Amino acid sequence: MLFLLPAYLSENTSITHFSPVLKEYIMQTDYFFVENEKTARKVVKFFAPEKKQSDLKLFLLDKYTENADIKEAQNLMLQGQDFGLLSEAGLPCIADPGNLIVKWCHEKNIRVIPVSGPSSIILALISSGFNGQEFTFHGYLPIDKGEKKKQIQRLESLVQQTGYSQIFMETPYRNNPLFEDLTKFLSPNTKLCIAANINDPEHEFIQTKTINDWKKAKPELHKIPAVFVLGK
Repeated sequence: MLFLLPAYLSENTSITHFSPVLKEYIMQTDYFFVENEKTARKVVKFFAPEKKQSDLKLFLLDKYTENADIKEAQNLMLQGQDFGLLSEAGLPCIADPGNLIVKWCHEKNIRVIPVSGPSSIILALISSGFNGQEFTFHGYLPIDKGEKKKQIQRLESLVQQTGYSQIFMETPYRNNPLFEDLTKFLSPNTKLCIAANINDPEHEFIQTKTINDWKKAKPELHKIPAVFVLGK
């Protein structure tokens, strides 16, 4: 079986927010697909502190991974070994490369078991006040300045034309430059929700304002996990 295991969005989140079955599945197997070994070990320790770190067998699965890179792990699964898939944050396979192994499991008739947990994308959307019936997630915006400007203005146009909420992210250390671009390229009356430090009981920041109002109250977002939503 492949367990799709959520990770916390904030290390300060109480473990009581998560289903007890999450710990059960982590204790059940030593084999995990992970995007980052250091993060994965911290997540395992958070949910199952009594589990021996030396017992963990971690297989890297990031955006550069191909099936040939994880052949050893796949052979183990074909022999009956259970695996867990751990995200860096939130749910696996959303803004996360884990779908590669999930797709393979379906092709090989290996059971896939999703475990409920937080998704920063969904939590940002439901906290925004925007259309939660029709929305699109775009992942990360282009790095190139010109392409980023085009995409920002295209998303604004989509909101105006369709009413669909438009969700996107940025690498935390580029959040402040993205905010500057949003206030520069979007119309003053366009509404933007910024959801940062989601699930952090002390530092969570979720606000929806017009671009004109955001210009008067610039948030500090450097190196802070954040999700951005444009909507009506």
